[in-house]
Amino acid sequence: MGQCVICEEKKAEGIHLYTLFICTQCEYNIVHTEVREEKYRYYVQKLKNMNQSKLFS
Repeated sequence: MGQCVICEEKKAEGIHLYTLFICTQCEYNIVHTEVREEKYRYYVQKLKNMNQSKLFS
């Protein structure tokens, strides 16, 4: 079970991308959102968190 970086809910099913988890529902919504839709910007902002690398030492 992981916490989705998009909806921030704990879900059992989804994908792990680097150190992030995206639930199945949010993955579906991202894939089926058109670039011209307002939701698209929301997903881009949420996914920008992926680029913030975490250095563990």
